[in-house]
Amino acid sequence: MIWINQIVQGVLLGGYYALLACGLSFMFGVMGIINIAHGSLAVVAAYLLFVLADQFQVNPFVGLLAVVPVMALVGWVLHRLVLERSARAGELVPILSTFGLAIVLDNSMFTHFGADTRSLAPYIGTLDYDSWTLPGNLIVGKLPLLTFAVAVVLLGGLHLLLRHTAMGRRIRAATVDPDTAQLVGVNARAVYAAATAIGMMTVAIAGAFQAMRATFDPYIGAQLLIFAFEAVVIGGAGSLWGTLWGGIVLGVAQSIGAQIHPQGFLIAGHAVFLVILVARLYVTRDVGHFFRLFRRRAV
Repeated sequence: MIWINQIVQGVLLGGYYALLACGLSFMFGVMGIINIAHGSLAVVAAYLLFVLADQFQVNPFVGLLAVVPVMALVGWVLHRLVLERSARAGELVPILSTFGLAIVLDNSMFTHFGADTRSLAPYIGTLDYDSWTLPGNLIVGKLPLLTFAVAVVLLGGLHLLLRHTAMGRRIRAATVDPDTAQLVGVNARAVYAAATAIGMMTVAIAGAFQAMRATFDPYIGAQLLIFAFEAVVIGGAGSLWGTLWGGIVLGVAQSIGAQIHPQGFLIAGHAVFLVILVARLYVTRDVGHFFRLFRRRAV
């Protein structure tokens, strides 16, 4: 029963990783861009929510109604000023550009907020630690279950957006062949900007749940990026539902690893990631082909 409980906790943790990786997978699937500033932008959203909660007593869930549109605007500006320009210079330049952006964001947050860790847990009542005890002494936390549900709803919503809306058809057309899409009236530039805005909206939600379930500081963005990237690669880069499965695999591996050895939490997750990465590289025999192959699974 202990192992069953660990697997359940790992699945719920995987929901958080899928939520964190959602925007990264979406942007790569649509534009083929790996946003190195992904984790730092999630921390920016967490700090915005913290300011609203700490200074204006706004409940974090209510605060999301303001922060999500703000992050969408940030995404639109990010695309127009950074991603759009850097993408013209090759595949590597957007990675370097967003890496520089991450450094600027991290140090700016450190300058303004200091190195102290913060959390939104005190502002969500008992949700942070409430749980249900099921038969067999199986414990299910309310916040982890909510996080998993939000991840499923968000990924499902993006899937429906892409498959059953006019915006989704434009995004898919621009993803497959932007030049041809332009010929039939699809403004690829506007579509990419909208896609980046949508990605940043998911980043805001991920940052909120990170701040509610644990602590955060100005430099935690790199760690969040690693977890998100591992979930994306395990599930297949650009595949939305694959991102969910990738997060679950990562979460279960970490949970079981922690049960085997106190230091096995991170080691097991990284080991599973490396095994899957090496297996896929061995099959494709080329890193560039690996990313192109799994990008075709997007949208």
